[in-house]
Amino acid sequence: MGRELGELLTRPVLEVAPLLLGATLRHGDVAVRLTEVEAYDGANDPGSHAHRGPTARNAVMFGPPGHLYVYFTYGMHHCCNVVCGPDGEASAVLLRAGEVVDGLEAARERRPRSSDRDLARGPARLCRALAIDLEHNGAPLIAPPLTLDLDPATGPVATGPRVGLRHAPDRAWRFWLPDEPTVSQYRSAVALPRRRTAR
Repeated sequence: MGRELGELLTRPVLEVAPLLLGATLRHGDVAVRLTEVEAYDGANDPGSHAHRGPTARNAVMFGPPGHLYVYFTYGMHHCCNVVCGPDGEASAVLLRAGEVVDGLEAARERRPRSSDRDLARGPARLCRALAIDLEHNGAPLIAPPLTLDLDPATGPVATGPRVGLRHAPDRAWRFWLPDEPTVSQYRSAVALPRRRTAR
């Protein structure tokens, strides 16, 4: 891992997350400049996949930092996270949205019904635009085809609740660049209907 990237990613997740805004994630010919992220703090965070400890699914979150944690959700979408924090302590930053800054034609082919603004606007769309799936779970972010290049944004950073969480929904651990059209639309969690119990 490059020294600068390594030093950044070993910090606590709430320090790392806003510093990833403006960074560029590249996979092959397509690159996305990050405009929105969310922090997840393992054992300290009931909204985290790692809150209850390590499993086969979340093992990558426990380190080392500088790798990609990819998961499959709703039976159709992939989402990716940058693992950070000290090795052995699970934390990661969900990459929620960004702007395609290279490989626009390839991203359009992968998402042919989307406007350019929406190509990577949302975590599943971002993965689709970058062709990231479970094959890339655990991949290091220091050498092609997957790289993370730091170029932190110098302007203001907005914070607010994370999207769609039922556990710890009010923590202001979502970070985004104000006035960026690629930032996703905020949605609170939807209450699940109660299951009827047999009598």
